[in-house]
Amino acid sequence: MGKNSKVSYPEYSGGSVSVNGKTVATAQRDSKNNVVGTSYNMSDTEKNIYDSVQKGMESSLSNLFDISDNQRTQWANQLNALKNRGIKNIEDIYTPMETNLRNDVARRFGNIDNSVFLDNLNSITNKKASAIADLSNQLALSQSDLYTQELNNRMNTLSFLSNFNSVLNNNMLNYMNAAASNSASGNSYNDKVYNANLLNTQTQNKLFSNQMTNLAQATPMFAALL
Repeated sequence: MGKNSKVSYPEYSGGSVSVNGKTVATAQRDSKNNVVGTSYNMSDTEKNIYDSVQKGMESSLSNLFDISDNQRTQWANQLNALKNRGIKNIEDIYTPMETNLRNDVARRFGNIDNSVFLDNLNSITNKKASAIADLSNQLALSQSDLYTQELNNRMNTLSFLSNFNSVLNNNMLNYMNAAASNSASGNSYNDKVYNANLLNTQTQNKLFSNQMTNLAQATPMFAALL
């Protein structure tokens, strides 16, 4: 070994992770820009799922509070059905009461032009009006419930997509971290080998230098050649 022997530092050791023979994540250094980066290699299926989730989140966020004309029409149809059912129920209850009252008073008094009929009719009318008012309030609450339910459904969808997106990202990040860890292990090993070789080379160079010095001292003619 010559006295000028040197040890070169090893190249950067990249890292990778493979599943079933396919490389899914890598860690490598861009020597031109001196930047270390990791990457995840998606399969076509994963990419389709990932893209769909991103588009779903974007669409859900942009339309979170927007109610389409079609949705409003559906709600109006639902409310009309509730209103018609409610009115029918009220009529089924109070129309027979009015008819029975009219027949009963006519049978007992010979006509319905009397205070007994009018007082009882007013009582039935007031109850019927109260029932209609209650129905109106119920319809208003139902309309609010329809909006609230729709908004909750959208929030649940957005929450699901967000959680699923986090799972996908965490999965990719875990693989990339594993690749980076493998790279770090390789570089650590290279560094230890380099230091060991450097120490060995320094020792050898020092030994060579000492041998040359001893030889020069023992042989003056040889010292003139150094």
